[in-house]
Amino acid sequence: MTVPFLDLAAQQAEITDEVLPVWQRQLESAAFIGGPEVDAFEAEYADYIGVQHVVGVSNGTDALELAYRAVGIERGDEIIMPANTFIATAEAATRVGAVPVFVDVDDEYLLIDPDAIEAAISPRTRAIVPVHLFGQTAPMAQIAAIAERHGLIVVEDAAQSQGAVSAAGRAGALGTVAATSFYPGKNLGAAGDAGAVMTDDAGIAAIVRNLGAHGSSVKYVHDRIGVNARLDAVQAAVLRAKLRRLDGWNAARRGAAGRYAQLLAGVDGVRVPTVRPGNEDVWHLYVTRVAERDRVMTELGAAGIGVGIHYPTPVPFTEAYASLGVVRGAFPVAEAAADRILSLPMFPHLTESQQQRVVDTLRATVR
Repeated sequence: MTVPFLDLAAQQAEITDEVLPVWQRQLESAAFIGGPEVDAFEAEYADYIGVQHVVGVSNGTDALELAYRAVGIERGDEIIMPANTFIATAEAATRVGAVPVFVDVDDEYLLIDPDAIEAAISPRTRAIVPVHLFGQTAPMAQIAAIAERHGLIVVEDAAQSQGAVSAAGRAGALGTVAATSFYPGKNLGAAGDAGAVMTDDAGIAAIVRNLGAHGSSVKYVHDRIGVNARLDAVQAAVLRAKLRRLDGWNAARRGAAGRYAQLLAGVDGVRVPTVRPGNEDVWHLYVTRVAERDRVMTELGAAGIGVGIHYPTPVPFTEAYASLGVVRGAFPVAEAAADRILSLPMFPHLTESQQQRVVDTLRATVR
């Protein structure tokens, strides 16, 4: 039996009968950008997350850039973020002229370390970006306290955490502003690229909407230099259908994570992820840690088991950020994890027999 890393077919099958008639109406009306479907999704997602405003945009990277710009981050400002994240967190900062300041993560959850944040603050620091990796929620109470002490903005990167809940509240509703991605593989994924910005601040939401429409709130009247970053109605239709199923799918992911934990409990050489007390994770990824990761990954792939690495290189050590001159050893936890992390198959329709196959193969591979 082969087991894919991600299987979206069952998700699409669940929504096809609901979405196709909406798409047909859109084709007939020629209403593709914005419109009632986008408005409805924004309102529904705002209610789900627990914020006053959601602005749908073109993708998660644009969502981050627009969020950074909307809160007033400017050229030369420093933004503190974790070393292990998808490059978009930093890339969007660079695109607005800001300077990403990378810090280490904690060893238990591989999320941004509050102590490292405090140590990295300088007179040029404007914002902290907690990244809710793997379907977790970063330690927001500690981060919020640091931000308040130093007068900093908190921009949540919630691209991997749709539906995640912590003691402080739901991911995406815990900072000044938040950005998320609806890339197809996300817990809430579109049929192509899409994203959103979430906030309780009406002024921030208005700026995001204006920036994403070429700096225009009235047709052909341009208040600022913006970009083309609008959410289209085709994707909004998919997102509305999937949002209605998100809690059920996330519950299925939690069930799969629990089965993995049981099946892997007696497997030497595999470190399984844990859940922070008080949190309800949504398991976008199931990230283990193993020795000889590259060999294990190769052997699993040869056996038909889909796996991934999230992420193989901390962002400050990518070629894109070589100009920062960061030296090895600066982020001991993130660097050590990058050599060992191995993501196992995880999706809502993952079966018990598929998981048993994954674990049996992994057990035979680790040494």
